[in-house]
Amino acid sequence: MDSDDDIQLNDSDSDGESEEKGTQILSFDDLVTKMKDAISEIQDILEVKPGVCRILLQKHKWDKNSLLERFYEHPDTNEFLKAANVIPEESETFPELPVPTDCDICCMPGELTGLACGHLACIDCWRAYISDRINDGKCEVECMTGECMLLMEDEKVNFYITDPSILEKRRQLIVNSYVEINKCLRWCPGKNCGKIIKAAHSEPHLVQCSCGTQFCFFCGNDGHEPVSCRLLKLWEKKCLDDSETANWISVHTKDCPKCLAPIEKISGCNRMLCRNPSCKFQFCWMCMRDWDVHGYSPCNSYDPKKEKDRVKNRANLDRYLFYYNRYKGHGDSLKLEKKLVKAVETKMEVLQHHSQISWADVQYLPKAVETLSTCRRTMMNTYIFAFYLEHNNHAEMFEANQRDLEMATEQLSGFLEQDLLSQSGQEKMKTLIQNVQDKCRYVEHRRKILMDHVVEGTEQDVWVFREE
Repeated sequence: MDSDDDIQLNDSDSDGESEEKGTQILSFDDLVTKMKDAISEIQDILEVKPGVCRILLQKHKWDKNSLLERFYEHPDTNEFLKAANVIPEESETFPELPVPTDCDICCMPGELTGLACGHLACIDCWRAYISDRINDGKCEVECMTGECMLLMEDEKVNFYITDPSILEKRRQLIVNSYVEINKCLRWCPGKNCGKIIKAAHSEPHLVQCSCGTQFCFFCGNDGHEPVSCRLLKLWEKKCLDDSETANWISVHTKDCPKCLAPIEKISGCNRMLCRNPSCKFQFCWMCMRDWDVHGYSPCNSYDPKKEKDRVKNRANLDRYLFYYNRYKGHGDSLKLEKKLVKAVETKMEVLQHHSQISWADVQYLPKAVETLSTCRRTMMNTYIFAFYLEHNNHAEMFEANQRDLEMATEQLSGFLEQDLLSQSGQEKMKTLIQNVQDKCRYVEHRRKILMDHVVEGTEQDVWVFREE
């Protein structure tokens, strides 16, 4: 947007600020209030209905300065409003509404009503048309006559629609459009949250909502440092795509020379029969020649290109599976270790009630669990980063940092998941808690080293990626 002032809220308007400096957590009503304030300001200047002002602001992406600049460029207010399709092109005299006659839409007798353009219909037809538009996800409603582009102001919509659920749905559509227009606003993806995050900038960075959900502000996915949003999107497409299935087929099968159907060799005989009912071609598995010509004569000629392609495809598949299995392994561990939160809380209560270990001694444990989750997610994403990274000296340094963080993360996991939950004895437990604290600090240190190295490499433009 040209001006961010239009969506600035005072601290008192928001539920609070997240850890990211300048980030605010807003409610649905916060935005409704701000939109009403902007509408009121524009109405004082243009002297038109609030619903018309809302449409005009929407057309100018809720940038008041842009709207007023365009308004003052037009010497004739009516011409400005006509260009925005909020008043009809032609000024005609229409009969006083409602008009008692047959409806052209449903052909039923009744009292007709309509917009300033003069296109009329019965109230039931208007109500059905507007409801359909809203249910289709449209917050703006044009005249139901296809050739007429006149937009219906909010006051008119509220006159025709009496169902509170339909009106509420439209209100949500309008607010959602307001959020989508502004690059510094994003809905929290947390389940049943409904809060909006307002960031100081729209560049990729991690934000946290008051519900506890952390996500990348730019793409809306879970935090994915050190991977860029672009590489993450490529990775997700690769994982969901049929491309890896195609790679498997390429490695383990050959195409029929006649119909090109993939064929897998399941027996020792090199005489192959295509199972395609419309083909039934017979050929030699080794050289792919027609069996009628080839027969049982030996085929000992080597085709280096075909063999090279097969080996390359196999190597690419093996490489992908290497990184994918480690990515998935850390993801599986992350899901399983979510149970640690409750288990550690229970262990903390037991330790305080049945031993001499104080409340202060165990308060570090929840932080250790949180650190473990953060590092698991980081480890997942390092394997995406490494998959696309071209091998060079900088890549070797990254892999060394990755290896150190992975080892420390596994050690912290062992302390929390195995030793802590199974250990007994006051002295042993105190020693273990101290080990958890030390290892947690070390893990955080190793993660910072890895992340700093990635940031430094990005700033110095040393990373080279292969975007397959």
